[in-house]
Amino acid sequence: MSDTSPAHPEPVVLDIWCELQCPDCRSALDDVRALRARYGDLLEIRLRHFPLEKHKHSFAAAQAAEEAVEQGQGWPYIEAVLARTEELDRRGEAVLLDTARELGLDVEEFEVALIDGRHILIVDADQAEGKAIGVTGTPTYVIGGERLDGGKSQEGLRERIEEIADRLLAGAGA
Repeated sequence: MSDTSPAHPEPVVLDIWCELQCPDCRSALDDVRALRARYGDLLEIRLRHFPLEKHKHSFAAAQAAEEAVEQGQGWPYIEAVLARTEELDRRGEAVLLDTARELGLDVEEFEVALIDGRHILIVDADQAEGKAIGVTGTPTYVIGGERLDGGKSQEGLRERIEEIADRLLAGAGA
């Protein structure tokens, strides 16, 4: 017996290795928003953590982002922190807590999470996987097995991601 309901293709996964104190990642947000608007549920955009040593608050920011995900506000929090990269550089973890407060999140849980390190394993695992596949800077995109490095230039990257996503979605619907 055949199923006559329309096939819903599996979403294409776009992993973005990112760090929340990185100005290049902040400028990549426009591309992320455009991709989200174009593909909706057909493109699963996953933020992967790749804190860089040169940014001393990026590891704490990655942990805070995971706490925001746990509280159901992952992307709004990520976008809000990325909008404040210079302030994060200057003021440190206070910016992470201020951002949580502004979004109506449980700030006490953020404080505890940054102290008890409950999200460190996720951040470390992302970073290790990134290193294993050759990520050296942020943002780096991975879609359909292809790695696209946006750390040097983001010129043409969104178009390339769209080409790959369109090809993968066309293949899924066939």
